[in-house]
Amino acid sequence: MSLSFEMILSLGAQLANPGLKNRPPRVAHVVCTESFAGVERYVTVLSAAMARAGWEVVILGGDRQALLSHLQNAQVSWVPAPTVCAAVVQLRKLRPFDVVHAHMTDAEVASVIAMLGTGVPVVCTRHFAQPRGSSAIRKSVSALTARRIHTQIAISEFVSSRIEGVSTVIVPGVDNVDDIRPSAERDNQVLMAQRLEPEKRADLGIEAWAASGLAAQGWTLVIAGEGSERRRLVALADELGVGDSCRFLGFRSDVAELQRRAAIFLAPRPDEPLGLSVIEAMAAGAPVVAAGGGGHLETVGLHLAASLYPPFDVADAGRQLAELASDPKRRDEYGRDLATLQRLHLGVETQLAKTIDLYHRVTEETR
Repeated sequence: MSLSFEMILSLGAQLANPGLKNRPPRVAHVVCTESFAGVERYVTVLSAAMARAGWEVVILGGDRQALLSHLQNAQVSWVPAPTVCAAVVQLRKLRPFDVVHAHMTDAEVASVIAMLGTGVPVVCTRHFAQPRGSSAIRKSVSALTARRIHTQIAISEFVSSRIEGVSTVIVPGVDNVDDIRPSAERDNQVLMAQRLEPEKRADLGIEAWAASGLAAQGWTLVIAGEGSERRRLVALADELGVGDSCRFLGFRSDVAELQRRAAIFLAPRPDEPLGLSVIEAMAAGAPVVAAGGGGHLETVGLHLAASLYPPFDVADAGRQLAELASDPKRRDEYGRDLATLQRLHLGVETQLAKTIDLYHRVTEETR
């Protein structure tokens, strides 16, 4: 981050909080989980950037070890908050805040309850392309909570178009990668990095891998992630005759290094809300093959000749994997183009500036 950018952000923080002369502006990011997945990854990236810009940041919830490893020594505080009640207690204990930023429904409920009567605005980020609430009761509670949320952010136009209420689209960004490896220094691997849960559709990725024929050429499909689908996916790979070429790594904290080493990154979910791992792969200069739907159209789709295939068409996905694998020069050119697009449109500094501007607006409106 350049000095001029830090100065701009610091000025924005001061404008948003003109009465705060003895401390920096303070924000709480609330997740109400004990896990680490895409939402928590989003929170770590944004929180670290905010801390670098002079904000005092507290994260409530998430898996402590995974969060701290991804924060990479950023000056961000963490406290456990696995439930709504725990988050309410912690928020009240840790006050004052200038903004409370909630992620997912339970965090929204906790944030609204804790900030009642304080005048502190609650902002939420909508991470999923669906309305709030998975049951009638939760939908009713969510509807009541939503009335006290000042502003909601959507992580993509795709999400914004599928949720209730007005939202501001702020696409997440990631840090730039300076050392991008050429194809000659990458392994003959196709990488998938995602939770192994039904909605992520890793089965489509394995079917595309089988259709590519790359296993017979000595290539490997590397799958980083854990979840309830692992056993079924292992069985599927065996059934398709590619089990020996698939490596199931489980949860990994070094996905960034895996992306720098992989020859190709595969993103098979047809309705991905956004795909932070895809943006990280772009930053690493990894050529991406992705289902042409959901948020992928707003990330990889920025490239006019992106390797996007019709959702669910595993035969076409396999064909595109095989074509990229056979053409190192194209992989290098495509990967460099994706890294350039990430720097221009999907950098964390852009996300940070837009988020702080939104914080400024909501604090002005609630003053």
